[in-house]
Amino acid sequence: MPTFDIVSKVDAQTFDNAMNNAKKEILNRYDFSNSKSTIDHDKKTNVITIVTEDDMRLKAIEGAIISRMIKQNLDAKSLDFGKEQYASGNMIRKEVTVKEGIDKETAKKIVAKIKASGLKVQASMMDDQVRVQSKSIDELQAVISLCRNEDFGQPLQFINMRN
Repeated sequence: MPTFDIVSKVDAQTFDNAMNNAKKEILNRYDFSNSKSTIDHDKKTNVITIVTEDDMRLKAIEGAIISRMIKQNLDAKSLDFGKEQYASGNMIRKEVTVKEGIDKETAKKIVAKIKASGLKVQASMMDDQVRVQSKSIDELQAVISLCRNEDFGQPLQFINMRN
C-alpha cells in the first residue's frame, strides 16, 4: 500500500551556514561597530541566544538571521522567537528556538484537514511525523497539494514516498 510521511525538519548544515553568514554580516556592519552584541547557536538544543544593547539592534539581528535563512532556501517559519528578557546592565537577551518535528497540536490539525478533505486516505500520527496511506498514488499527491496550500505554522516536507 503506497505511503508517505509528513515531517518538519531543518537541514543542520545549511542552517549552520546561514547562522555563520548572519554572524559575519553583523560583525561587519557599521551600526554594530562598538556593539557588544553576540549570537550563539547551541547545536544540541537548537536554540539561538541573541544578546544586544537595544531593540533596534535586536531587530537588525533578527532580520539578518531571517534573510540569511531565506538565501539558503530555509523556511523562516521554523524559527520560534521568544520574548525579550533584560539581562545584566542595559543588555537584552532573546532566545530563538528552531522548531524540529511536528508537535501534537499541529499533527492533529493536519490529520483533521486531511480527513475533512474527503480523500480516501488514512492519516495517522507517529511520534513527530504524520504517515499517510492510500491505495492510490494520485490520492497521496492530492494530500501533498492540500497540505502545501494550507499554513500550519511551520514548514512541512514530504518524504519516504513508497509503493
